[in-house]
Amino acid sequence: MIEILNPAEIAKARVTGALVADILQAVKGRATVGTNLLEIDRWTAEMIDAAGAESCYVDYAPSFGRGPFGHYICTGVNDAVLHGLPRDYALADGDLLTLDLAVVKDGIAADAAISFLVGGSGPDESVAMIDATERALAAGIAAAGPNAKIGDVSYAIGRVLTDAGYPINRQFGGHGIGSTMHQDPHVPNMGRPGRGFKLRPGLMLALEPWIMADTAELVTDADGWTLRSATGCRTAHTEHTIAITEDGAEILTLPTGTRP
Repeated sequence: MIEILNPAEIAKARVTGALVADILQAVKGRATVGTNLLEIDRWTAEMIDAAGAESCYVDYAPSFGRGPFGHYICTGVNDAVLHGLPRDYALADGDLLTLDLAVVKDGIAADAAISFLVGGSGPDESVAMIDATERALAAGIAAAGPNAKIGDVSYAIGRVLTDAGYPINRQFGGHGIGSTMHQDPHVPNMGRPGRGFKLRPGLMLALEPWIMADTAELVTDADGWTLRSATGCRTAHTEHTIAITEDGAEILTLPTGTRP
């Protein structure tokens, strides 16, 4: 299903998007050396509940997971890049932590992810990986607009990542989003310009460049959810939800007070 949202629904999406971004930034600010991933899940649940919203993850049970997910936020550490199931683990100095959060409020969902180094510093390679995903996301957003094709967005993302020297997994990427978290169209992190679905105003997309340092192959944890790099290398993941407008794309998952 591909949804085209009306202006009133896009206005609701701005509220949901800001909530997602605010929660991610709040958790980032509290996640220090010694913080347990289960604490992060609890904090997230409390903030979602206080906002009168719902996590898209608690009852999430797709064919590729061992569902339902049963938690409120995805927490990936170091080599865990996607669908990180919160577990009893205390963060260490220099860990690369990825937080991925999708929330629905007033019937409209938003999805975003951030990666950062616990304690504020870590290996230069980790800093470079995070930077590459952020630059790729910016390139994808710049390529999105009315009459652009999904392939244009995918190509822009993939070009940044491959130029930075990273292999790209094509199994998991971005996606449409609206009244539900995961919708068509699929947005791979590599593609051919001029191909695929034509974007139009009212379409919402979650764009999510993610990389692994030296492989494109994933392995699944025994928990049935957490996806890790096959080689044990570090990973990074950055995501925004955007809305296609008449003249470009609007980022919906910006923290309160930072929207242009």
